[in-house]
Amino acid sequence: MAYVITQACCNDASCVSACPVNCIHPTPEEAQFATTEMLYIEPQACIDCGACVDACPVNAIFPEDQLTESLQRYREINADYYTRHPLPQDWIPLTPTAAPVRDLGTLRVAIVGAGPAACYAAEELLKRSDVEVEMFEKLPTPWGLVRAGVAPDHPGTKVVTEMFEWSLGRDAFQFHLNVEVGNHVTHADLLEHHHAVVYAVGASSDRALGVPGEELPGSHAATEFVAWYNGHPDYADRTFDLSGERAVIVGNGNVALDVARILTLDPDELARTDIADHALKVLRESNIREVVLLGRRGPAQAAYTTPEFLALGDLRDVDVEIDPSEVELDPLSQAALDAGRLEPAVAMKVRLAQEFSQRTPTAGRKRIVFRYLTSPTEIVGTDRVEGLTVVTNELVEDASGGLAAHPTSHVERIDASLVLRSIGYRGRPLAGVPFDDRRGVIPNDRGRVVVGAGEPLEGVYVTGWIKRGPSGVIGTNKTCAQETVARLVEDFEAGRLPSPTGGRKELGKLLARRRPERISRRGWEAIDQAERGRGLTEGRPRVKMTDTAEMVAVGRRRRGLFGGN
Repeated sequence: MAYVITQACCNDASCVSACPVNCIHPTPEEAQFATTEMLYIEPQACIDCGACVDACPVNAIFPEDQLTESLQRYREINADYYTRHPLPQDWIPLTPTAAPVRDLGTLRVAIVGAGPAACYAAEELLKRSDVEVEMFEKLPTPWGLVRAGVAPDHPGTKVVTEMFEWSLGRDAFQFHLNVEVGNHVTHADLLEHHHAVVYAVGASSDRALGVPGEELPGSHAATEFVAWYNGHPDYADRTFDLSGERAVIVGNGNVALDVARILTLDPDELARTDIADHALKVLRESNIREVVLLGRRGPAQAAYTTPEFLALGDLRDVDVEIDPSEVELDPLSQAALDAGRLEPAVAMKVRLAQEFSQRTPTAGRKRIVFRYLTSPTEIVGTDRVEGLTVVTNELVEDASGGLAAHPTSHVERIDASLVLRSIGYRGRPLAGVPFDDRRGVIPNDRGRVVVGAGEPLEGVYVTGWIKRGPSGVIGTNKTCAQETVARLVEDFEAGRLPSPTGGRKELGKLLARRRPERISRRGWEAIDQAERGRGLTEGRPRVKMTDTAEMVAVGRRRRGLFGGN
């Protein structure tokens, strides 16, 4: 019997180092790791020891004889990976452990952001005994997109925060929540009180469609909708018109699939999650019956991951509809599929799309409809969104050998009352830090921020999406953070980082003056306990607070907010 990795896989590779027979791949040292959707267990090599189960932070690994019906396909998905990537004959060494720490004094590091990228960086730094880490977050709550981005019907993914709680639970670490860098403290302030600053601020801006009518009421960024239903306090007062029967999502990545599920799930199912109360109320009154997802290329190039696409087939009272003509592959992809040259994950996407296209819809059910090779040309409406015009694309091989979407002459209109764009994200500039506007990231060399022709900016580092762009899943940030922290520690031990003029005590005094509403770890614990307590009475994981003033009031009741954590 073998173990099987399933949908909730976060790619943080904790299981890789736990496996005594090296049967979990790709490892962080392999080229495929940077782009893999998930990790896979080689069923023939697995010795059924269960070490990976204990190491997994999101409970994604199960014995094959305990897979539920909805997870059965993962036995095939795990095995398929090794048809294209056979298990290496020789042991692939894992990342070596850090060299013994020399006595160079206490390394002080400020981390800006409190999402997975920030937490993995802090976790890596805290492996040292000579470090103090201060984490700054503009919201009164930590965890970034795990709290404000992961869909409420994916509670298993959110379990990763329990690992963060444990690994950050040291006196050497402090939260400074409800403190905005660039407002309450500056980049220069951080450098004065730390050897180094690590920016882990993500990519919070969405990419625009650039078509006429995009600014009409009823046209929104999917990021706004996601933040709204997840209870982000900056978006709690947004309004979304769900009075029509059809919504269109431009884009078909995992965020688009999240939004499609939330719009079609039975509100009674959502009522058992941590979805924001205001969103649940609106969704109970929704008239949306059909959600159409537009992808500019074909099913082989779709942006969603196989696990999220597969899971749509298990939604209760929701049909997934694909026109059979839409899953006919372009000649290049079809030839690669026939010859077995497609990556297993891509081949599985194609097979799943073909399977969905053969299903017979059930009358009266809500529908999630996938349209491939389709791009919007205009969002239409007089005073608000009434629909959009779209053009059919064809795939043409470009100069690099890839496939580019080129519009044909076939244009049609799709009526809809709500249009959500979900075509990617980009970072935002930060005061005092260079920014690559074209790529939407902070320019860097393996995590070291660089200026001009590539000269390192002393003491400034990046990790996560603001470093590499919006790619990967939660666990991808672990290896990304390890790379950045390795550069930071290298610079510290080489004496390249100036000593700060102030320490933790001086920083506390500065924050007391600049931001008396600062929330510490104890303050966050009070908020967390209050939310969980409210959820307990309703049979939910938590009931999120969405008002900043309320969170501050709850978080500030704890005494000793500046006397440690």
